[in-house]
Amino acid sequence: MEIILAKRAGFCFGVKRATQMAFEAANKGGDTFTLGPIIHSPQVVQKLEEMGVKVRQDLSGLHDGTIIIRSHGVASEELEEAIRRELEVVDATCPFVKKAQEHVKSLSQAGYDVVVVGDADHPEVQGIVSYATGKVFVIGNGEEASRLPRMGKIGVVAQTTQSFETLKNVVLECLQRGNEIRVFNTICDATAVRQEEAKELAKQVDCMIVIGGYNSANTKRLAEVCAELLPRTYHLETAEQLNAAWFENVDKVGVTAGASTPKWLIDEVMGKIGEINRDKNP
Repeated sequence: MEIILAKRAGFCFGVKRATQMAFEAANKGGDTFTLGPIIHSPQVVQKLEEMGVKVRQDLSGLHDGTIIIRSHGVASEELEEAIRRELEVVDATCPFVKKAQEHVKSLSQAGYDVVVVGDADHPEVQGIVSYATGKVFVIGNGEEASRLPRMGKIGVVAQTTQSFETLKNVVLECLQRGNEIRVFNTICDATAVRQEEAKELAKQVDCMIVIGGYNSANTKRLAEVCAELLPRTYHLETAEQLNAAWFENVDKVGVTAGASTPKWLIDEVMGKIGEINRDKNP
């Protein structure tokens, strides 16, 4: 059985940067916390907890120590509160997410009603929205955009892990609802590149393994685009979840991983698939 690993599987730039900053802060010692999970990888969060870095959902009762801002960013008021409390702030917000926050703030200040293309429940989007000072709408697709009211000036930004097709559909609807439209394409190339690579790989193999947190939006999307082309697609978090039955009558297996998946997890899964292959062909 041939095992093919996607070239760009695993950490993107923003996630790699955030985890490095978190582990560096952990190594300094002292009371260290992350405001929300640093990235959407339960295994990385657990490693940090073993080093004494605790996850907090808010800053209540915290008056000293180091607070690490997760890669998805946080609401503007949370960052301001951390500064007011004189905490040491390590801002690990992905630079691409930070740019989306800045665009929302400047669009609002310039009098635009803001449309954020993304998942309203995702922490990145909740953080981005908080930088608006005027009207702001979170829109998940073109159909939702068709129900937007008429507006004079519309500014559009996107969650960094959104698909370009969704952004385009929303913008087309906005063009019918505003006199002036300003669009910032804030989608991170890493997401689109991984999806296209995964699609090509899924066309060449008999089975796809997608590695990453079940709470990771970009990993779930990777699994979805693969499953659309190849029903024998399996999304898992760790090597222990592999099932030998998945590889029956499989000559080629493709492996990819979300942007929040560390290399050591990918290596473990690759190793376990190799073991299954050796057991099949002693």
